[in-house]
Amino acid sequence: MSSPYHKEEHSTPERVDDLMLRDDDPETTEEHNRTASSVRDIASRIPESLSAIGRDISRTIEKAISAKDDYVVAVKISPEAQEKLEALVQAGVFRSRAEAAGFLIEEGIKTQSALFERVRQKLAEIERLRAELRGLIMDKTV
Repeated sequence: MSSPYHKEEHSTPERVDDLMLRDDDPETTEEHNRTASSVRDIASRIPESLSAIGRDISRTIEKAISAKDDYVVAVKISPEAQEKLEALVQAGVFRSRAEAAGFLIEEGIKTQSALFERVRQKLAEIERLRAELRGLIMDKTV
């Protein structure tokens, strides 16, 4: 019987963590050997993985350097446009969404050639007016 003056002693079983290995258990030794083998196998693949990463980085850099005439432009697109670009990539038409977007932009520019010709004319007119204004200012200061 317990009383406030006499405390009962409880024996708590030793807690065994999954990471703890017991030397006296043959099943644990076998599991330990399998784990060690798996760790060695993974460790042996690290140099190969690092080499592959290095090759991927090199290819990406080479591609960026060789694309001298290409420009990178960040654009926001709708979820619907994102789905369409992704569909083109999934279908194997393009290697990336960026490549698909670039193609569609080029095609849009070709399709809207009349608009871009009008914009070119208006820009030429704006430049002519600016030159005229600069001429007026220069005439008054001299």
